[in-house]
Amino acid sequence: MYKFLEETVEDNMTRNVKTVQRDRDLLALSEMFETDDFNSYPVEDDGQVVGIVTKFDILKCFAFSPSQMLPRYHNLMSRRIGDVMTPEFIYVSPDTRLTRVLQIMVEHRIRSIIVLDGAEKLVGIIAREDVIKALKATARD
Repeated sequence: MYKFLEETVEDNMTRNVKTVQRDRDLLALSEMFETDDFNSYPVEDDGQVVGIVTKFDILKCFAFSPSQMLPRYHNLMSRRIGDVMTPEFIYVSPDTRLTRVLQIMVEHRIRSIIVLDGAEKLVGIIAREDVIKALKATARD
């Protein structure tokens, strides 16, 4: 278990990250979620990460309110990712320790964290599954 204390994001992250553009509609996004079985996508604009969009962001669109008791599916799904994404997102660097990632995930109840390099360029994503896999692997030692 002590080996886990030394583990970093770089050795455990997913490097080939699929991204989305903020002008894409939610219907296309929901199809991507279904096909890829991901929990979130970084949102890019001109090669720069400008936010993150999750399955929960789609669900929030359908929350009932006094003014909208029965949301219309097709109206909501034609909205753009930029309208529902989270522009203030948590990110880590490749040299961040997994212990810190674990703490962030538990504290903020998030499933995945974007990984940016020193120039704030997207280099990966680290998910709960990656952390669990590292915990399991280091427990064997």
